Amino acid sequence: MESTDRALVTDLQRLVQRLNALPDTREPQTTPLGASIQEHLGVDPRALPVTREQVSPHRLVDTDIALAALAAADPDARLIGVSGGMERHHEDLQNLLAHRYTTFAPGPVEYVTTATGPSTTRQTVSFGIHLFRFDGSPVAVLVRNASQMFGRESVTLEIAATDEAVSTRLVARLHEVMNERSVIRGNVVSFTSDEFGNGIGALTFLARPEVGPGDVVLPDGVLDGIRGHVIGIGDHAERLLALGQHLKRGVLLYGPPGTGKTLTVEHLLTSTPGRTAILLQGGSLRFVAEAARLARAMAPAMLVFEDVDLVAMERGMFGGPQPLLFEILDALDGVGGDADIAFLLTTNRVDMLEPALAQRPGRVDLAVEIPLPDAAARRTLLALYARDTALTTAALDAAADRADRVTASFAKELVRRAALRAALAGHELGDADLATALDEMLDSAASITRALVGGGDGEDGSDSDGTTAMSFGSFGHQPGM
Repeated sequence: MESTDRALVTDLQRLVQRLNALPDTREPQTTPLGASIQEHLGVDPRALPVTREQVSPHRLVDTDIALAALAAADPDARLIGVSGGMERHHEDLQNLLAHRYTTFAPGPVEYVTTATGPSTTRQTVSFGIHLFRFDGSPVAVLVRNASQMFGRESVTLEIAATDEAVSTRLVARLHEVMNERSVIRGNVVSFTSDEFGNGIGALTFLARPEVGPGDVVLPDGVLDGIRGHVIGIGDHAERLLALGQHLKRGVLLYGPPGTGKTLTVEHLLTSTPGRTAILLQGGSLRFVAEAARLARAMAPAMLVFEDVDLVAMERGMFGGPQPLLFEILDALDGVGGDADIAFLLTTNRVDMLEPALAQRPGRVDLAVEIPLPDAAARRTLLALYARDTALTTAALDAAADRADRVTASFAKELVRRAALRAALAGHELGDADLATALDEMLDSAASITRALVGGGDGEDGSDSDGTTAMSFGSFGHQPGM
């Protein structure tokens, strides 16, 4: 490049840099979208304050239902979308209404399909503006779904009104209607992570279990005691409050894997069809704070923490000074005593929880051991699982006597294994199949299999024949005691 050309290029670069450094003196101009909002509000929206509110992502559908209900009171209410390319996702409401160079205009409303129950969904507004009158004043409410792509971790609402006090009252009423008409209320739900695995994603709606009292085999009086504490207190809430007694209660179910802690919880869910239940397990336990807030809003509610021993020594997601278990216990303490909320914790290793419970006294007011079944319980369990078979009572009793120190899940697997043997052999299930299946499951060479299905071990961690058993915890929801 010639020296003169190089000098020209350098001068041009300097000129561009100077031009870029100059402030943009152009005044924002009302966009076509702004003109529509101005027509509704009756004033220039550029001069109006905007009230911003954030809502948890899993409450998007509740927000949509509540806004639709509030707008329905105005026969002239409208819902419009926003056009203007990808830029519309990055601009706030004020910039959508007035911009220096981008023209935003009314466009199609954007929707997303959201679950409203185990088998129902709703087309929910994910980007749109509600135009209606509230308390006699016109308001414009922009609602946008959470989106990690555009830097929004929460559902965002932006409210423009001629009177800021109207916006404040609208936000308060919106939350009231969200809780009153929530699709979560009365359902069984669990949390999932968002698409990036960092924050809370959508809720998963679970079908309420159908586990009757006859399906839960526990020592005499144990199930009645649990039911009385979890269900009975809620049934007499008004009377207890009148007597100055708190309703919040914490229940800890502990015992070996496969003895029926989860089945007991499922029975409690079956017995409380109108109560909201929030289940946290594994990685979702880190969402305990949001789950507690949701439980308070949806009370009466039940908050279930499964296998809390697995997080007893974990730290919070940001490496805080307290184990995650302490966050769970603190969440119990943070709920007011007048809130009808039952906290249920299950654990296979109560010894790991004892230090934390000692440092946070009063959070759990009932601890119940779910033990290995005794001989009588094993007979009941085998009879329960074999009720649709032709196995004789004598064969089931003999198997129960032989299968010492096994779990309820072992008893269920024994019947399944016997039925499988018969099916593979091409004959009807008989007593001989049960005896052979039990021989195989009790064989010392199958120690790992026994551990997996709840074969039990000695107090020293070894099986009765001295073979060390591996404990893998519970896999899924194993029915049992």
